[in-house]
Amino acid sequence: MHLKNIFIVLSITFWLSACTGKKADLLVYNAKIYTVDSLFTTMEAMAIKDGKIVATGSPSSLSARYSFAEKLNAEGKFIYPGFIDAHAHFVGYALNLLRVNLVGTKSWEEILYKIQEFAKENPTGWILGEGWDQNDWADKKYPNPAPLNNLFPDRPVLLTRVDGHAAIANQHALQQAGIKGGETMTGGEVLVEGGEPTGVLIDNAVELVNKIIPPISEAAFKKAIKKAQENCLAVGLTTIDDCGLEASVVEQLKKLQKNGSLLIRLYVMLSDKEANYAYAEKNGILITDRLTVRSIKVYGDGALGSRGACLLEEYSDRAGHLGFLLSIPGHFDSVANWCAKNGWQMNTHAIGDSGNRTILTTYARYLKSGDNKRWRIEHAQVVNPADINFFGQYQIIPSVQPTHATSDMYWAEERLGNERISQAYAYQSLLKQNGWIPLGTDFPVEDISPFKTFYAAVTRTDSKGWPSNGFQIKEALSRQEALKGMTIWAARANFEELKKGSLEKGKWADFVILEKDLMHINPVDILNTRVISTFINGEKVYSSQK
Repeated sequence: MHLKNIFIVLSITFWLSACTGKKADLLVYNAKIYTVDSLFTTMEAMAIKDGKIVATGSPSSLSARYSFAEKLNAEGKFIYPGFIDAHAHFVGYALNLLRVNLVGTKSWEEILYKIQEFAKENPTGWILGEGWDQNDWADKKYPNPAPLNNLFPDRPVLLTRVDGHAAIANQHALQQAGIKGGETMTGGEVLVEGGEPTGVLIDNAVELVNKIIPPISEAAFKKAIKKAQENCLAVGLTTIDDCGLEASVVEQLKKLQKNGSLLIRLYVMLSDKEANYAYAEKNGILITDRLTVRSIKVYGDGALGSRGACLLEEYSDRAGHLGFLLSIPGHFDSVANWCAKNGWQMNTHAIGDSGNRTILTTYARYLKSGDNKRWRIEHAQVVNPADINFFGQYQIIPSVQPTHATSDMYWAEERLGNERISQAYAYQSLLKQNGWIPLGTDFPVEDISPFKTFYAAVTRTDSKGWPSNGFQIKEALSRQEALKGMTIWAARANFEELKKGSLEKGKWADFVILEKDLMHINPVDILNTRVISTFINGEKVYSSQK
């Protein structure tokens, strides 16, 4: 070996073995670390103590200041802040792992086959399925549930659409729920033929059946959460916003947190229900290491795929139909009033341009310029140009899911028409309102992978690269904007930007090590990026290297 090379090796060995300075727990070095700080700085190393980052810099500078109990050689790989999913349904995803998975099914016949196979292994109790989407079928009409009645005359069946805004129930389930033909309700619809319910339920009608489904056991809940957590950590997620849980579920999560079973961090929104407001008033805001509860999740309207999104003008593919709000406008005002008085964040699902207008104008009555309430519109899919200024004027946060654009682009124009489609999924336009925008997936409506979020945000294409010029490419985000949306901006949407979202001094050491550099690889390689390991509080919680 050349004398100069020997000197370099000895120098590196010296600083790696140095024991001077303050004590720290872990040195991570030989990496390209995207800190995602205000200057989007990259570093070579970081020092961690008591679960937090104490310094970043070069390996030699950190070794001169600290002695380390452990050292991690990242072998030239790429480190990012732990990914934050700003809009998902973590507990729902966990429970789905115990149900029939109908995601990606291509026909009603395929669904029936899957249900029968599930029933063989689960011979008693309710049959629950999740994830079908008639837009993926050759015949895009809602199916005739009659075969369910023939196959399962004595077992209740409920199959929920991928977006959660429609479901198919068999006759046994309808009878148990007391659903009859001609039933009307605010924000929901029971489809009928010949005066009798077909079994297809839209929006609030689904809840009529959901509410009579027996709760799962505590042991089954813990098992489901454990598996869901493992899956999320494996794709680099360290924080998930769970959009809409019951107080009873929060209590179950609190038990898991106390006994150390909850590794991933959850930012929970309580569902818009009377019992949950009583719970919130009694218990107040909860902020702990792994579990935060400080917001209310409200549903403004339905989904575009099931034609439940509330539009200002009729659907282009259903004459006379405008969709619907899921509550009367006065209800949204009462929730806003409660949140404003009690200091809780209000986060409202709004898809259609009428739904968005209703919620934006409601928010505007309670928000003042310069407020720090950080009230959010979840999805903000179709916003009339006359209303988009509400976001910037009142600092309302548009919380969006980039994969919705690339999932819906095949049929969205059929629903909206040529003019309105240009006002939909407008992420770059929404970003410009406040200068920041949090990103999520809405899993299990979409896949849990943050790489799919990043890819969809940047390319506006599907996994095959279609359309070649991108779907409304002017609304794409830059790579830096997309990464911020999955890290520091998502943290900010949760009031947590001083704790996480970037790899800076004083913040939790939540980070992921990736085999590829998201900032520079070819777009086609983004979806194939592998997570080498995931860390929370400086502790490895996932490794692909067994």
